[in-house]
Amino acid sequence: MTSTTRRIAVIGTGKMGEALLGGMLRAGRPPATLLATARREERAAELRARHGVEVVSNTEAAKVADTLILAVKPRDVPALVDELAPHTPADRLLISCAAGIPTAAIEERLTPGTPVVRVMPNTPALVDEGMSVISGGSHATEEHLAHAEEIFDGVGRTQRLPEYQQDAATALSGSGPAYFFYLVEAMTDAGILLGLPRDQAHDLVVQAAVGAAVMMRDTGEHPVKLREAVTSPGGTTISAIRELEDHKVRAAFIAALEAARDRSRELGAGG
Repeated sequence: MTSTTRRIAVIGTGKMGEALLGGMLRAGRPPATLLATARREERAAELRARHGVEVVSNTEAAKVADTLILAVKPRDVPALVDELAPHTPADRLLISCAAGIPTAAIEERLTPGTPVVRVMPNTPALVDEGMSVISGGSHATEEHLAHAEEIFDGVGRTQRLPEYQQDAATALSGSGPAYFFYLVEAMTDAGILLGLPRDQAHDLVVQAAVGAAVMMRDTGEHPVKLREAVTSPGGTTISAIRELEDHKVRAAFIAALEAARDRSRELGAGG
């Protein structure tokens, strides 16, 4: 069976689940090879109309799909896996997008030997600029990992990491876009305080963020070197950097990411 004929079911079609559906379709996967699930019939009708995919129940998806993508909240994973398990033979691949939930916690609820891959995507997947971190469980092979990469490459980029690093990746990448949104919000407020209209301040900050991100990605230069290129002796930028350092912004970011990592671990432990 080729990767383009393998049937894939997205279980849980919120924003991330629908982003994955759209990404696979844009990457050329035939709609007939995709399934989706939805709790409400109105949502099911919306998915059928928008993407042309079949919408079925969770158990039906488990029976007929070769790959099941669990795109639900961490708290919903145990009950969902228990619902799927009686209908999921060991030759199925389960891909979990739930923060904090280790593959072992899913494997123990399934037929022994069932492969599980853990993926931590982030919300820029909605605009095909996501980063998805991929880790294999104890029964996942190179073929399973490559298949997961193929799916998530459709909505951005992928990177493999050992599973013990997933909580750190969740803190850095999975939650990462929120930190940038927070920073843009703060800079926009500062622009208003300095006398700029909100819309103009917002546009200036967003374009600065986009430009800076593209420069880092496309030049490959270290961010310190790029920052130093903007930081003239005695100029405006170094005055701002001094204030950030005086307010321990760097230390605050480190503490924030440690807190996110710890919360990911708590979710994995059932917290």
